[in-house]
Amino acid sequence: MKKAWPLDTAVSFDPYWGEPDRDGDQGYEYLPDGRVTVRLKAPGAKEVVLDQFGTLHQLARISDELWEGTVSLGRGFQYFFLKIDGNEVLSPYLPIGYGCCRPMNFLDVPVPGEAEWGELTGVPHGAVTRHYFHSQVTGKEEICLVYTPASFDPQKKYPVLYLQHGYGENETGWVYQGHVGRIADRLLAEGKMQEMLIVMGNGMTSGDAPHMARMLFPEVLLRDLIPFIEARYPVYTDKAHRAMAGLSMGSYQTSITTLTHPELFAYAGLFSGFLRFPRGGEAEKHLALLDDPAAFKAAFRVFYRAMGTEDNFFEAFRSDDELIAQKGVAMIRRTFPGGHDWGVWRRCIHDFLPMLFTQD
Repeated sequence: MKKAWPLDTAVSFDPYWGEPDRDGDQGYEYLPDGRVTVRLKAPGAKEVVLDQFGTLHQLARISDELWEGTVSLGRGFQYFFLKIDGNEVLSPYLPIGYGCCRPMNFLDVPVPGEAEWGELTGVPHGAVTRHYFHSQVTGKEEICLVYTPASFDPQKKYPVLYLQHGYGENETGWVYQGHVGRIADRLLAEGKMQEMLIVMGNGMTSGDAPHMARMLFPEVLLRDLIPFIEARYPVYTDKAHRAMAGLSMGSYQTSITTLTHPELFAYAGLFSGFLRFPRGGEAEKHLALLDDPAAFKAAFRVFYRAMGTEDNFFEAFRSDDELIAQKGVAMIRRTFPGGHDWGVWRRCIHDFLPMLFTQD
């Protein structure tokens, strides 16, 4: 079957609660203890389940049509598959994001002490702009999003952070799931980070030929995206004012790009971050710089690695720890509570942004 996916997708800023006479009382409610009550209509169903990547949360029938349950998914941003009688369903009465290569329902359970990071009230807000640019690498139009701070002045010059999402996501992930614009707005208002542009590309890009894999993005970044940004925006073009970071797949793309081209980047951030491909089988030529600790130290003002303490890839991170110790290079390493999820990645970006571009 030949599939044609839409180029653009959008979700509502305000949730849709439905019309009471037609939709009934469907939706969700966050409870103070971190649990969530979910109520959905599924007439004729025998089973309604929230499948959290193998952990099943059953809803109970409370009427001929309505199902309800109070479940504990964990704090923070939580994807799940809504299954009705074993069939995956996307509900319009629950928030919708993009992950696992598809639109997905999620719940964003408030985290004590972190809600103010993305609080909208009381701070000036920057803008996020969508651009299309032609790629010499893929031979087609690609997409990027660009965050500019509230005080953006086209007469000034700015440093740039190129920030990448993970596998199965797209350029919107850091805005909608990661809240990076809102986090940056707050940090800037509090005087805790430098003004910068944040550029988010589609790391899942691929060419039309079957052999053109999604790991083309480092080449797209270097040949297409960086030149596009430097031609379109008033930015510095030297390595001291250029950073790259990413989560999961984006961290591996960051490793490849920054370690292969240390002449272009002074800052690197790996969130749930892989120096090496976690399942092996790659040549890993980019690791050659680690053989020269002095050259590595001279190349990067900050090389940052952070991960969740419950991440299912933690053994891969531990293996990278051993490699780093063996090579004798110094990197910043942090851990945060959580798994391979947006709760951890929000903590990573909140921690990482203040480290950037602090030296003239």
